[in-house]
Amino acid sequence: MDLAFLHPLYEQPGPWASVYVNTSRKAEDTAQEIRLTAQAMARELAAQGADEATCRAVETAIDEMRHSPDPHGRALFARDGRVVLDPPLARPPRGISWAEWAPLPRVAPLLELAGEDPVAIVAYVDRKGADFELRSALGRKEAGTVVGQQWPIHRTSNVDWSERHFQLKVENTWEHNAAEIADALSVCQEETQADLLILVGDDRERREVRERLPQRLDDRVVEATHGAGSRLLDEDVERIRAEHVHQRVEEELDRFRAARAPDDEGRAAAVEGIPALVEAAREHRLEELLIIPEGADAHQEVWIGEDPDQLAVRRTDLKTLGEQRSWPARADDALIRSAVTTDAIALSLEPVAATAEGAPSGGLGAILRWR
Repeated sequence: MDLAFLHPLYEQPGPWASVYVNTSRKAEDTAQEIRLTAQAMARELAAQGADEATCRAVETAIDEMRHSPDPHGRALFARDGRVVLDPPLARPPRGISWAEWAPLPRVAPLLELAGEDPVAIVAYVDRKGADFELRSALGRKEAGTVVGQQWPIHRTSNVDWSERHFQLKVENTWEHNAAEIADALSVCQEETQADLLILVGDDRERREVRERLPQRLDDRVVEATHGAGSRLLDEDVERIRAEHVHQRVEEELDRFRAARAPDDEGRAAAVEGIPALVEAAREHRLEELLIIPEGADAHQEVWIGEDPDQLAVRRTDLKTLGEQRSWPARADDALIRSAVTTDAIALSLEPVAATAEGAPSGGLGAILRWR
């Protein structure tokens, strides 16, 4: 997950209200449920010590979701009477909505709930052209249409010279249309930065388009098992998206395992455990932060100062570093703050954590930049 969008959360000091709203349940009284959730979250924040203006801002923001609720939910981060960031979620929070008032925004759940959501272009291909559809966990929308040459399209069964000439024209039309579709699909991917291109259509039509796509897209192209009219196509698309996430996590775990092996000078390019991660964060060496949401280390308490690189395992360590003001914080959120401000990325290992060998034993690890 690219963490750049979280920068606004670290340009101002805390404390922060963090709220995760579940809107995945659809019912006739959804609007009323959202209104009750808004009131409940405001009360919960007030009970934890949040100021009245921030509680009111959160309540208003949630209440406004009644008019166009997100399919899964939304996260809200607020302070000083203003909602600073409210990203939609790709998956609903586990259980009911919840709120927290703390020195740092509670951003770690975003890695699982909004992080790995591959965007796919579904291309419905036939001999006359194609329709493109953009799909993600947030829904689907049209992404363009390609209209190729319309004549001639169909072969004949005759075998005289004139008919063979006609069939050659048919072949040329198919090839022309496949090239047009491939060009448009390449442009669409570049504009949307889609992670996947899913081709839907007859075997030959899919193959001819795939062969004409640029080589840079080879590892993004997948052919759907079912056609446009099949009720199983949606399952195909979701399976392909899930497999993409799983493969991405596996690849990063492979990188982590390889980087833990010390080089000839005894240095490793990956670490795990709170003390080593805190030291790497202070030195601005985090390149990629790996998190298992339910890991023991993620819940551990560390100490933070006002600046992102001011963090320590013990409060006395911060004072030794010259920081006079300090607060306790969760290790995962403190490390994410450091990662954001040094342009690192972060990844939830949740899709494979239960079965993965060599994953960070405490749930937190990092691949490092060299000094």
